[in-house]
Amino acid sequence: MAKIKEWNPEDPQFWKNEGKRHATRNLWISVPSLMLAFIVWQIWSVVAVRLNDIGFHFTQDQLFTLAAIPGLVGATLRFVYTFAVGKFGGRNWTVISTGLLVIPAVGIGVAVQDPTTSFSVMLLLAALCGLGGGNFSSSLSNISFFYPKKEKGTALGINGGLGNMGVSVVQFVTPLIITASTFALVGGEGQLLKNGQTVWLQNAAFIWVIPILVMTVVAFFGMNNLPGTKQSFSEQFVIVKRKHTWIMTWLYVATFGSFIGYSAAFPLLLKSQFPEHVSLAFLGAFVAAAARPVGGWLGDKFGGSLVTAVVLVTMGLGAVGVIYFINLHQFGGFLAAFLILFLAAGTGSGSTFQMIPYIFPAKEAAPVLGFTAAFAAYGSFFIPKLFGWATKSTGSPVTAFYFFIGFYLISMILNWHFYQSKKAEITSFVMPKTKKA
Repeated sequence: MAKIKEWNPEDPQFWKNEGKRHATRNLWISVPSLMLAFIVWQIWSVVAVRLNDIGFHFTQDQLFTLAAIPGLVGATLRFVYTFAVGKFGGRNWTVISTGLLVIPAVGIGVAVQDPTTSFSVMLLLAALCGLGGGNFSSSLSNISFFYPKKEKGTALGINGGLGNMGVSVVQFVTPLIITASTFALVGGEGQLLKNGQTVWLQNAAFIWVIPILVMTVVAFFGMNNLPGTKQSFSEQFVIVKRKHTWIMTWLYVATFGSFIGYSAAFPLLLKSQFPEHVSLAFLGAFVAAAARPVGGWLGDKFGGSLVTAVVLVTMGLGAVGVIYFINLHQFGGFLAAFLILFLAAGTGSGSTFQMIPYIFPAKEAAPVLGFTAAFAAYGSFFIPKLFGWATKSTGSPVTAFYFFIGFYLISMILNWHFYQSKKAEITSFVMPKTKKA
């Protein structure tokens, strides 16, 4: 791939003649690479559901922990990955971070074949899946450099949204692929369930090894390191001194943190509340991921703060609905309310990210995107753990939702005060229309 010597996407002529072509190519290589990262990151949300069925003997709390620990590690790694693009270059880091995903994919495929594998080994493998969680921060940071401000919301929504789709892909594909002896020759024998059915749980991990290797090669030959984007860690770390970094982090925790946390916990929630419908677990992540590009586009069109305000109200109402239908033990209402929650969380993930390039200059916006994403990723740890605690303490996950509703209320107030009210410091999140000559 030819080296790019200059980059100025805000220049309309440059963007039309050269910039858009390079940006589009890098975006569409970034998307499947990020999708694979999310697949590896969230693979435990579906593998954990099946472990006891094939001979393991883990407690419910241990299973929730296995689903949660990749979130803890992934969120922590995002702080490193956030600044990696500025330090090493977008193409270079995409190649490295994608290639590393092979390690947990192979490890899980081997470990699940032996029911005597200890919980500590499974915990280590779950932690290694956190490598996939880190990729989001570096991927979004990298793509933000490629696009002009007026198109960042949509571009980041596409990259993040289709990348997030990896969660629903792994939750949809896993129940299908484990019933086939796809890798029997090289991947080992199947496991016999109590009902007499044979499954190959190792397929849930092995199936992604070849796509990971392919995308690592594609990224190496097809992506670019942009000129003028390299910064030292200290230059990028200045963002922690900015007040709006922390406000936007809170808002993104409310939206994306909810999306990724609910996605990690939803399969186990379904199994504990409505076990006959656990095959529908992929729907939540699918709806949220599909809504993310829409949220970015709506933010570009109507303003990110307005869209985020509507989202937060909807999330609060969705959480109330989930509580109501869990108490009634009515599956149809529970699913509808939860999908509303997922829809709003996905939309808000796009709209909050649309706001950041308007608040910060370009070189600060990129690390801020990664920094906020790092904090939000802790949702994939704390939300499953909170559900596990609530279920263990009260016998129901309902208590956890009261915490979420309180968080959404505080988020509404912050969004209004800093970005919507008459006294707000920043209110314009839409590019002004230029008059035709």
